[in-house]
Amino acid sequence: MQIIVNGSCLEVDSGFTLLALLDHMGKPSAHVAVEHNGEIVERNDFSSVTLDDEDRLEIVHFVGGG
Repeated sequence: MQIIVNGSCLEVDSGFTLLALLDHMGKPSAHVAVEHNGEIVERNDFSSVTLDDEDRLEIVHFVGGG
């Protein structure tokens, strides 16, 4: 199935969870904020949100520094 991540198309298997997608992308779930179809997803819910065809995600990665 196809989803949109930060404006780019991405092919993933059906049944992928948000947590599985983050793992697949190499993004630690503790360091990102995710918007799923216009709604902010609580970090506790990453493993229970199942992705559907044509879902839209915005993933922001926190960067530290000074």
